[in-house]
Amino acid sequence: MLSEKSAATVRATLPAVGAAIGDITELFYEKLFAAHPALLRDLFNRGNQAAGLQKQALAGSIAAFATHLLEHPDTRPDVMLGRIAHKHASLGVTREQYPVVRLHLFEAIAEILGEAVTPEVAEAWDEVYWLMANALIAIEERLYAEQQVLAGDVWREWTVTARTEETADCTTFHLTPADGSPAPGFKPGQYVSVQTELPDGARQIRQYSLSGAPGSPVRAITVKRVHGGDGPDGEVSNHLHAHLRTGDTLRVSAPYGDLVLRDSAAPVLLASAGIGCTPMLSMLEHLAETGHPAPVTVLHADRTPADHALRSDHRALTHKLPGGSARFWYEADAEPGDETGLIDLTSTSVAPGTQAYLCGPLPFMRAVREQLIAKGVPAADIHYEVFGPDLWLAAA
Repeated sequence: MLSEKSAATVRATLPAVGAAIGDITELFYEKLFAAHPALLRDLFNRGNQAAGLQKQALAGSIAAFATHLLEHPDTRPDVMLGRIAHKHASLGVTREQYPVVRLHLFEAIAEILGEAVTPEVAEAWDEVYWLMANALIAIEERLYAEQQVLAGDVWREWTVTARTEETADCTTFHLTPADGSPAPGFKPGQYVSVQTELPDGARQIRQYSLSGAPGSPVRAITVKRVHGGDGPDGEVSNHLHAHLRTGDTLRVSAPYGDLVLRDSAAPVLLASAGIGCTPMLSMLEHLAETGHPAPVTVLHADRTPADHALRSDHRALTHKLPGGSARFWYEADAEPGDETGLIDLTSTSVAPGTQAYLCGPLPFMRAVREQLIAKGVPAADIHYEVFGPDLWLAAA
């Protein structure tokens, strides 16, 4: 809980800090990477940094956390904190890195806001920072303990046992532990981080959902090649497509992620778009293996059937469930039985008590979420996953 003195100061200065937070975070990253260039090379996503997405994510999370402390002083924004902590844990972030972030962040605040940063203002925002940092540290250390690893020691070598070309731009890599030990379990819907050494020596990290069943001795990740359009192509996805072959090894983290299938007999709705189908496939395979008794509604949107990675698995797993039904939407080349255009739930029946899980681009998830809420699904029963910086700080 924020102290009364600091709360008054933060309330008075939040408009000014909020208006300048983008400039503050941009300068923060400049200072951080100047002092610690290895962080940009081996920890932070260079693509997101170049596009400014990481700056927006940090600014949004700080502003949202401060606002929550003022408007709801007796609670914490646990959904937001949990999502950030899972991402941090998958990267191996440790408590020792938080003072480093604090140093450069407050240098940036002082430089951008100048004389407005009085000792009282600095003390109040320092309290905000450490309330957020300590909450994240506690969650992250609990996540490490659950995986039975030392804080930050999340990496293991895995061997590629097979690769399958799913579409022109999607490839599935099948992995087993390089030391021959059993593959540790995970929860349906979780992801792993993959650390890839690139030609310039950088070890860039990206997250990929585990698309198989949790009990499988072989793990599977499906990587979509990122085409940059006006910007650069995705350096990690393109490198994996071009160079990762059967027999090669890959550094992979322990599994994390807060979009996981709840243990319940409730009806389930799985909605995805593009490569967002991968966590849904893991959930769907688990539901099929365990004989889920309630209705399972599977919805997917893509450009064309040829772009729909794991399309046959998506449909086959749905048909294994006695209460399973699948509907696919395509922008073009829809086949008989499929829909044309954007996803529209008008004629989709949603059973009372449904737990909904969404994964895909932000506009897609916003649209599906709005349609589900209009059908009476409570916001708390709609769960989602965002890869990359989380720019949509929704309540559920």
